[in-house]
Amino acid sequence: MEAGRRLERKLKVAVGIPAFNEEMTIAKVIARARRYSDFVIVVDDGSTDDTALIAQSLGAAVISHGKRTGYGAAIRSCFEAARKMDADVLVTIDADGQHDADEIPNLLAGIEDNLADIVIGSRFSNTQGKTEGPRYRMAGIRLLTSLTETASQKQLTDAQSGFRAYNRKAIERISPTEQGMGASAETLMKSYEENLRVLEVPITVRYNGLRTSTHNPLYHALEVIASIIKFTTIRHPLAFYGGMSAVAAALAFAFGILTLSIYQKEGRVVTNLALLTIGLGIIAVVALFAAVILFTLITVIREIPRELRRELSSTPLTGNASDSPHSEDSSAKPTGNHLERYRAS
Repeated sequence: MEAGRRLERKLKVAVGIPAFNEEMTIAKVIARARRYSDFVIVVDDGSTDDTALIAQSLGAAVISHGKRTGYGAAIRSCFEAARKMDADVLVTIDADGQHDADEIPNLLAGIEDNLADIVIGSRFSNTQGKTEGPRYRMAGIRLLTSLTETASQKQLTDAQSGFRAYNRKAIERISPTEQGMGASAETLMKSYEENLRVLEVPITVRYNGLRTSTHNPLYHALEVIASIIKFTTIRHPLAFYGGMSAVAAALAFAFGILTLSIYQKEGRVVTNLALLTIGLGIIAVVALFAAVILFTLITVIREIPRELRRELSSTPLTGNASDSPHSEDSSAKPTGNHLERYRAS
């Protein structure tokens, strides 16, 4: 029913699949994704197995990174390819088979009905307890979601889900810059800046029978937290660094008073307290200068047109697109099974 609605609305749907050594599962994901899309994009992020070969044999457009650059870089390539293909919707889905591609219509429905600009498939928004996975992983996802929720000012239950749908507005306005796992949080935080509507729909996910994630959970968490901190400092440099400066100055003043008090009473300088006072004073001054400088730079950058900012921040696909084996016109945009092969070094 949902697929029929998509065809009636005539949305051009691209499915982007970041992949790293997923030769065991990529074929099934592509085969199911093609049922609900006009073209499938596989970003081979430096795989050493036959992931790219299998994807090409199934008719997917393949972007091959010469080396492993990270999940965020792969997502950025998906966005760039979707823009090149003039897609109305970009659906991103993991290549390891944990997501059910047959649930793509559930995400598309929110776009088709103009309920949201970004639809997230949430593992936690359903009440039927379908989500199964390691407890430490579920707890970590909830923690990172809470942090992202605060930074993005969006009500979320699963900010780390890679199963998402973006409409044309989101495709044009969001250009991920994070190389690693922080890209998931980055896109949501940027959705706040761009006034994009976000909707969550329940999805099922399976971990049993799948190989363990190639990302270290601790490293994953640190990448996301670093991304959130960076975004906060960029959005509110005066509040972040100015607040840091104020706290450091207050502590420096307190320890300075204590140092002088001891000197007056005992006639000696407590070296540790004196050094701590000086150090905190230096931090206060540096943080204040950083706040002013960053605020000025960011104000100037925000005046730059969005298209130019995206061009400067994005890593473009390099190399020439090879001719599609199904089309004699190499300049034609890929539609249906007529797919160009993109290759990035």
